[in-house]
Amino acid sequence: MQPMTRWAMTGALLTTAVAGPLSTPAHSAPASLYAPSALVLTTGHGENAAAAAPERAVTVNCAYATSGTHPDPRQACADLDRVNGDLDRLATLRANDTGRFCTKEYRPIVVTVQGVWRGTRVNYEHTFANSCIKETQAASVFAF
Repeated sequence: MQPMTRWAMTGALLTTAVAGPLSTPAHSAPASLYAPSALVLTTGHGENAAAAAPERAVTVNCAYATSGTHPDPRQACADLDRVNGDLDRLATLRANDTGRFCTKEYRPIVVTVQGVWRGTRVNYEHTFANSCIKETQAASVFAF
């Protein structure tokens, strides 16, 4: 997939994630009290995001109320809160508590995260050796 196509898809998903909660009824909590926290997460097989076409994309919104297309947005937001949005620290949440062992098979899978976390722009990319390692090291955030 061409980089422009990737950016267009990410932009469309991010717009949906950020603008979706803005269409709530007037009696909901004011958006100004909460810093925006809306992320678009993608996965694809390859060494890096430029070489890997996105195979799956989900959104997670952690501002006032958790929402999104992520399978478990509440747990993903809770994990992000525990590491204060530092995606590199997600592996510390699952260290030695999964009881799951992964093979040394090398089939790289790249994960990207783009959006806003508590008002700060996020542009993150990480390559895992295989899907098993992604699931055991990245808490629930990358479990989609």
